[in-house]
Amino acid sequence: MSAGFTVYPAIDVRGGRVVRLAQGDYARETRYAGEPLAVAGAYAGQGATWLHLVDLDAAREGGYTLRPLLRAIVAATGLQVQTGGGVRGRDDVLRLLDAGAARVVVGSLAVRAPAAVMEWIAEFGAERITVALDARLDREGIWRAAVHGWTEQGAPLDGLAAGYAAAGLRHLLSTDIDRDGMLSGPNGALYDHLRALAPGMRVQASGGVRDTGDVAGARGSGCAGIVLGRALLEGRLSLADALRAATC
Repeated sequence: MSAGFTVYPAIDVRGGRVVRLAQGDYARETRYAGEPLAVAGAYAGQGATWLHLVDLDAAREGGYTLRPLLRAIVAATGLQVQTGGGVRGRDDVLRLLDAGAARVVVGSLAVRAPAAVMEWIAEFGAERITVALDARLDREGIWRAAVHGWTEQGAPLDGLAAGYAAAGLRHLLSTDIDRDGMLSGPNGALYDHLRALAPGMRVQASGGVRDTGDVAGARGSGCAGIVLGRALLEGRLSLADALRAATC
């Protein structure tokens, strides 16, 4: 895999199980076989170097609960892990970094309290924070970032992305929520829009990835990485093929 593009297999955990939600809807959950640690180990064995780990319980309720799992994954697999869900304050960031996270993903708070998150970028460094601005189009055609486990709409995406770019953010993850878990392909227009707003940031595409064409397309369009969830879990896309597509 090239240094410029990263494939992030994703493990979303709810109630201790590996799950996926359709369009962020907690009532539309699919559970998958395998313990989270075993799934992470399998991804490492197939060539992954990074893992995207999400605490879905905490994303809605607050209070990250996966620190023991995070420690175990880092110790057992050697994967670099970016992880989030329920990060509400500076102490949460510190605890996750101490538990072995390579990057802490900040979602709802990045929308609700951007000034605080910008301070963390300055304090911990741009390589240790990933801001997740997951969004839906509103009725006026404006992208709005979602909060509280994607259950509420927040501020317009444009202003947030531009503000974080000015504050030195390096890693931006964005999901078109309406495509998440739907195997309908990533929203290339959204990522083109974000990269135009903030050309210096490394944008991670997420949501709807189906096949190697989607991986190659994200790389070719200038994204710095792609998050793979349902397609990997259901065997529609192999990690080995995704990693090859990331280098072609």
